[in-house]
This record gives sequence, structure tokens and C-alpha cells, in this order.
Amino acid sequence: MRGNTGDGLSLHVSLFLNSVNMSAAVSCSAADLSSLLGPNATAAAEYICGQLGTVNNRFTDAAFAIDNTYLLFSAYLVFSMQLGFAMLCAGSVRAKNTMNIMLTNVLDAAAGGLFYYLFGYAFAFGGSSEGFIGRHNFALKYFPTLTSDYSFFLYQWAFAIAAAGITSGSIAERTQFVAYLIYSSFLTGFVYPVVSHWFWSPDGWASPFRSPEHRLFGTGAIDFAGSGVVHMVGGIAGLMGALIEGPRRGRFEKSGRAIALRGHSASLVVLGTFLLWFGWYANSFNPGSFAKILVPYESGSSYGQWSGIGRTAVTTTLAGSTAALTTLFGKRLLSGHWNVTDVCNGLLGGFAAITGGCSVVEPWAAIVCGFVAALVLIGCNRLAEMVQYDDPLEAAQLHGGCGAWGLIFVGLFAKEKYVNEVYGATPGRPYGLFMGGGGKLLGAQFVQILVIAGWVSATMGTLFFILKKLDLLRISEKDEMAGMDMTRHGGFAYMYYDNDDESHRATQLQRVDP
Repeated sequence: MRGNTGDGLSLHVSLFLNSVNMSAAVSCSAADLSSLLGPNATAAAEYICGQLGTVNNRFTDAAFAIDNTYLLFSAYLVFSMQLGFAMLCAGSVRAKNTMNIMLTNVLDAAAGGLFYYLFGYAFAFGGSSEGFIGRHNFALKYFPTLTSDYSFFLYQWAFAIAAAGITSGSIAERTQFVAYLIYSSFLTGFVYPVVSHWFWSPDGWASPFRSPEHRLFGTGAIDFAGSGVVHMVGGIAGLMGALIEGPRRGRFEKSGRAIALRGHSASLVVLGTFLLWFGWYANSFNPGSFAKILVPYESGSSYGQWSGIGRTAVTTTLAGSTAALTTLFGKRLLSGHWNVTDVCNGLLGGFAAITGGCSVVEPWAAIVCGFVAALVLIGCNRLAEMVQYDDPLEAAQLHGGCGAWGLIFVGLFAKEKYVNEVYGATPGRPYGLFMGGGGKLLGAQFVQILVIAGWVSATMGTLFFILKKLDLLRISEKDEMAGMDMTRHGGFAYMYYDNDDESHRATQLQRVDP
């Protein structure tokens, strides 16, 4: 009799659990059920509740496993962008500096991993009372916690080294190797983590995750995946380094006319661009910033965080594609030819711009974002030539300029529904100005631009200035002309000679100007 009752109850329990949402908590009380059951009511109720409790725990475990697997996979893909950065950098410099720039990309990841582990994560997410800098979990001392696991650390480290990789492009072909090690460690261990604490930690003074009464302008600054936190930080750090270091020799004539020192391989540039594209939106740099996937917006429906992740990938694609096409035709009008390198940079500029608002805007708005980002990039490049600023990868213009536009874009086009879904529903929460949400969010975005520019300029500018005074920043003129691969790294990456190498005039590959 008891066995039959148990089998029947098991069937009913299993049928009931099929309709239970995996992310919803299941509660059960024997006292509530006993009045609804017949003979042996108390025993039957206890059995049902025990079964529900066991399965509910398994659902909870499965939800954590799914979310952590998703975040780990996202971290792996963000890290794969380092390969894209390496290929893009290698193709954008002259052949005689290929080995040098590849080595700096490897060391960005290696040095960044150690210093982000020791200091960076604690400064970024260690918890604080004043909202300026974290103070706990140095070297992951108390890890994992109730709110963070190792997958979250790995994901955030991948973002930190991305910022360092951006900076290396601005100062390429003329910087001492020891300077790379020092700035990369300082940026990933201190400068970048402080900025990410301000805007991404729940304790940060400008974070949108704070309680409503403590948010900046009632909203906090929205920077979903790092238009400001990653791209502006890396771009402005590169700007300060390139300004203090000065342009490469031969980049500008005495009259001020710019001389193109083109990279040696458009093939590597295109390869790096596609690798970055894949890493940018294939469940990582933008969609991966949701951190969790198993979160329903409406319980029992097909609409949830998985829908937001798909929308984020779409907005990322549209912004980059629009920027690429706009750059293609814009540069055609200005220079008279179709340039694949310019198109690749335009594509990446669109990605950098949409990164901040990819989760809170409609797909049509992403097209506007990409179009304006291309114009910003073209304008910044023209300005750079006018002031004789030299950036081999256009990193400051692309990541700094387009990243700043991306933050402004959020303040104009963020949609109320998406803001509440991603950052938590709060009555009267400000959203995009052009969407009817007032100007408070736009004001918070401008504050973010100003404080990032000020903080990074003060810290990284001081560091580069000290390195210059200690004669640790720039290589000698002789080494620069010969190339760092031969003078600093024991030989060329492969047999190839630039047209500024007089000793191999007979075997060089000549460049043809348009």
C-alpha cells in the first residue's frame, strides 16, 4: 500500500516538475499540503516536499553550472581576441618590427594575468565603502565568494589585457621593451581596475547597479561592455604614450606633410579584423557581458536574457557593418581609392562605439551608431595628421574617439524597456534623451567621459613622462631605423625588406602610391 502510494506520488511529482521553470525557486510546506490529501496526509506531504526540495536543488545547481559555463566560454572567446590584436598589430607595422609587436602582445596577456591576479581584481571588484577603489580579495584570497566565482575573474582579466593591447598599438615601432612591461603591469594592475570599479562594481560611485538613491543622476553611467571602461582607457593611455614619445622618424616632413609608413601585410590586418569580429560578438565581448544566460524576463515564456544576448549580437554586427561601409565610401571620396586597412579600422571603430550600449538599444539605432562612429574615426585621423600625431594602428582615434561617441550614443538612444531588463526595473529611471527619457542619463555619460579622460591622462601620462626622463621609453635612432627585430630580438620575423632599408634595394618590394 505504501509502495503504491509512493509510485503514484512520484509520477505526479515528475509531471509537476516538468512545468517548473529551472531558474525559479520551488517551495513546499508539509502543513500546506496535508489538508489537501487523504489518508497518511502528513507522510505523503513530507514525501512530496522532500522530492520537490531535492529536484529544486538540482535545478539550482544546473542553473549555476549553465551560467558559469556560459561565462567561461565567453572568457575564452574574449581571450581569443588577443590573437586578433596580434595579427592586426603585426600587419599594421613594418616588417622589421613584426617580432617586437608580437612579443608585446604575448606579454600583455602574461604580465596582465599576474598583476590582475595580485592587485587588479581586488581594486576592481573587491568591495569599497567610498566607491573609488576596491580593498578586498587581493590575490583572490577569499575566493570564490557568494557573488563571484573563478569564471568571473577570468572573464574580467580578459577585458583588462584587451585594454593593454590597445595601448601597445599607439606606441609601436619606437618603444623600448622594458617600457612595455612597466606600462602593461601598471595599466592592468591599477589604472584599468579603478575605472572598472567606478562603473561596473555594485559599489562604484557611478555604477548603474547601485541603489536608486545613490546612483549618479538617479541612473548611473551605462557602459555595458566597455566603450569607456576598456576602449577609452586603452585609447587614452596610448594617446598619452604617443604624445610624450613623439612620432616615428620619417612620419612627418619638416614642412609638416605626413608620410605614410604603411604596414607590411594587409592580409594579417584582415585576418586580425575577422578574429576580433568573432571574439567581439560571438557570445563574448558584448553578449558575454550579461554574465548569465538563464534569466527569464517573463516567467514561463520564451522571452528572457537569451533574447537580450541575441539582440546584443545583432546590434554589434549592424554597427560594425555600417561603420565599415561608411568608411569605405568616405575614404574613397577623400583619397580616391578603396583601402582595405581603412575599412577594417572603420569596422572596429563601429564595434568600439556600440560596445557601451549594445544591450539597451534597438537594432536600427545601432546603424546610426556605426555611421557616426565612422565619421568620428575619419575626423580624428584628419586631426591627428594636422597636429603631427603618430599612431601606427590609429588606436587612440579608433578606441578613444569612437569609444567616447559610444557613451554619448547610449545617453541618446537607450530604450526604457531594455534598460530596466538589463539593469533592474526602477520607477522613473532615466533612459535615452531621443527615446523620451530626459537628459540625466546623457549627463551621466558625459561625466564618465570626463573622469576617464582625466584619470587615465594623469596616471599614464605621469608614468610615460617618468619613463622618458629615465631614458626608458624610446629606442635610439639607429635601432629605430634598423628595426627592433634585428637590434633587440635577434633577427627578423621572416625574410622581407621595407623600402627604407637601403642595403637590400635589389630584393625589396616596392610600394605603389595611388
